[in-house]
Amino acid sequence: MRIFLIFAIMTKLSVNINKIATLRNARGGDNPNVLRAALDLEGFGAQGITVHPRPDERHIRYRDVLDLKPRLRTELNIEGQPSEAFVNLVLGVQPAQVTLVPDTPGQLTSNHGYDTRAEQENLCGLVSRFHERGIRVSIFVDADEDMVRHAAQTGADRVELYTEPYASAYARDREAAIAPFVRAGELAKQLGLGLNAGHDLSLENLAYMHQCMPYIDEVSIGHALICDALYLGLEETVRRYLDCLR
Repeated sequence: MRIFLIFAIMTKLSVNINKIATLRNARGGDNPNVLRAALDLEGFGAQGITVHPRPDERHIRYRDVLDLKPRLRTELNIEGQPSEAFVNLVLGVQPAQVTLVPDTPGQLTSNHGYDTRAEQENLCGLVSRFHERGIRVSIFVDADEDMVRHAAQTGADRVELYTEPYASAYARDREAAIAPFVRAGELAKQLGLGLNAGHDLSLENLAYMHQCMPYIDEVSIGHALICDALYLGLEETVRRYLDCLR
């Protein structure tokens, strides 16, 4: 029973608020207010806030990140492609965590993890720069054991598994869908890496992933959570996602 209780509170929910910013930007102005939404999400039980500022600022803006950091009570996770502007933003803000994602300019959404073998030298340099400011570093990777192994060699603290393939295959065969993630996750833990997961996780598939991988440190969820909130409201939606992690 004691082991169950430890696992029950282990995986944190970090809410990605990009879609709230997208809605605001659609009309200009400041409705909905991104900062207020983030603070409300914390009040409803979210244990972290994730933002993914892109070069075109089509959702989260760099100004939003600067406004959020001093007001949040939970961890701020800034994710994105490490352009020099992005790196300077993160170094200046000093969030709890930065997640490095291999996006290209104008990319609609993240759709693959880093090739940590080919990008080894570049990633090592980035990890070192962020560690100098006391920032935890996570690298976005596919559920590929070789990529996890090379991520560990960069000195990163964590990897975040790109979970869209799991979400897409879940309805057909959830056991087959989760299998490569379990292997990659178990290897990450063996190598001393923390483990995050994100992309297309939802109320449909999150509980099963957590059941199979209770050692995940954090899940980052945005699109599905905000879609659910249109019908359920933010507070009830956060409660249901937290229930999936208990």
